[in-house]
Amino acid sequence: MSGNRFAGPAVPAVPAVRTGPRLLTGGFPGAPTSLHDHLARHNPLLTRLCRSSADALIEEVRLAGLTGRGGAAFPAARKLASVAAAGGRPVVVANGTEGEPASAKDKVLAATEPHLVLDGAVIAAAMVGARKAYIVVDPVVVATMEFAVAERVAARLDRVRLRVVPAADGFVAGEASAVVNWIERGVPAPRSTPPRLAERGLHGQPTLVNNIETLAQIALIARYGARWFRSAGTQAEPGTMLVTLTGAVRTEGVREIEIGRPVRDVLALAGGLSVPVSALLLGGYSGAWVRWPDVADLPFSAAGLAGVHAGPGAGLIAALPADRCPLVETAAIARYLAGESAGQCGPCLFGLGAISAELTSLAAGRPSSPDLIRRWLGQVDGRGACRHPDGAARMIRSALSVFAAEVSEHLGGWCTGPSSFPVLPFPYRRPA
Repeated sequence: MSGNRFAGPAVPAVPAVRTGPRLLTGGFPGAPTSLHDHLARHNPLLTRLCRSSADALIEEVRLAGLTGRGGAAFPAARKLASVAAAGGRPVVVANGTEGEPASAKDKVLAATEPHLVLDGAVIAAAMVGARKAYIVVDPVVVATMEFAVAERVAARLDRVRLRVVPAADGFVAGEASAVVNWIERGVPAPRSTPPRLAERGLHGQPTLVNNIETLAQIALIARYGARWFRSAGTQAEPGTMLVTLTGAVRTEGVREIEIGRPVRDVLALAGGLSVPVSALLLGGYSGAWVRWPDVADLPFSAAGLAGVHAGPGAGLIAALPADRCPLVETAAIARYLAGESAGQCGPCLFGLGAISAELTSLAAGRPSSPDLIRRWLGQVDGRGACRHPDGAARMIRSALSVFAAEVSEHLGGWCTGPSSFPVLPFPYRRPA
């Protein structure tokens, strides 16, 4: 398939460069890219698709090998095909909620390239047969996104109705069904399944919920094709992704990387490490701890990190200074995650609270039982209405394994770090 089959005329395609940025091409950091500049950089999309053209474009997304960039890495084409086949009048939800406290990639993308996100929502709507798309973004970028929508309305660019919605607070607020509940009822709580959102979601309609980075990637695939998309990344995990680099790095922030780039090289994009580092938290607060020397030369990809029981997740690398106690950090995250329970199921509401309390005792050098924590972790896995307890259990379990030496030291009454204050950030809770 030609890379421009679904694109409009006149403007040359972006070159298939392996190392240059694709999403953040507008001189980031800086002002949001205007519609005029966006269309000068990318040829306009043809979004009036018949069913056969829509199916062909879904197939192009499949050939591209795009997976979701929100953390779960679900194949994007399978979601599109499922909603397209559901019948009725589907709805698209662009999810930029970004509940991960240390992550900023979705906010940066929405703030700097709003039209690429909106392009993705519009072309995804054309693929599944939707006439309405909800753009859910952090309140700090709502005005930027609303201005971009107004630009498109004035230009009569889209047939799809675009509505911008301020995202809800909370870690679980970014879960797909919680986003749907937030739009529909003002309550950001996950739903139990079935039915799946692709069958009955927002207002009972088949609903496509995609992370905004995923949609931006879909907009590029629709313009330049699967072959271009696969010219970056690895054979198994093609393309680029946005990564938030935080903690003990010289310049915290968001960078776009080719999937599979060595972890050491990814950190170099932030100026490298600012102080000696003992460990990294990969993937987010529901990700996994790893020892820094063990992963320095591993590819930042699902396959590359599988051997250390980690993965890219939501695209976060947090570097922990060597003079800070990893158990104090883990206990702080565990307390935060326990407090973020939606309160809908006992294993999450009570289980995470008990685990957090025991882990806090361990971090403080008080009497505690790591074996009890491990047993409780097994009792919350897979028992929640959403994946929140699973992610919390994964992060805590990784800490007990990776920091086994520190666990023994704490049980003996000695802590490796001089401070009880965590390094990693926790969000400011907006007033109701």
